[in-house]
Amino acid sequence: MEHIVNFNAILFPSDGRPPTIVQLMTSPMSFPGQHSSYTLQSSRMPHPEIHMDYIAENLGPRAWKYQATLDGMNRKFAAPYIIFYPVVSRDGMSFPVNRTIREIQGRRLHEGDESEWRGNVVIAKYRDNPFSSLIDASMADFPILKNYLSTHGCPQVHVFLLQNLLYLLTVS
Repeated sequence: MEHIVNFNAILFPSDGRPPTIVQLMTSPMSFPGQHSSYTLQSSRMPHPEIHMDYIAENLGPRAWKYQATLDGMNRKFAAPYIIFYPVVSRDGMSFPVNRTIREIQGRRLHEGDESEWRGNVVIAKYRDNPFSSLIDASMADFPILKNYLSTHGCPQVHVFLLQNLLYLLTVS
């Protein structure tokens, strides 16, 4: 029987504290293989929500989104990164702007811009598939991530508002 496995990831806290290494918990999940109903492929469900303040509870992976490719980077990485960010808050309000990432971006993105990263952001590293081959990240990865975050805003900003609205309608 498989159990919980942790991987090192980098947390960019929204309150302005410096980025730190955290344990990204993963739990086993299996699904039928594409070519045979008897073949099971083993994947691991990451749980970045553990490190995300104000995230809606009991929604699991529906409360966060991820970006598995770093668009605009000039080279492919042997071990690429996956960025997890919150989308459904506990109270339906917007997450606070991530001051740590805003500080990295400087004046490149304007305050109040819709593409600002919000809430705690967790970045992990993987080999082939982000859900079956996570590996440990370290602070040695920070310069690459800082470079990416300094020039890229958060994806799917309008989805945040829509998902928070839908969440509020389902809880009411």
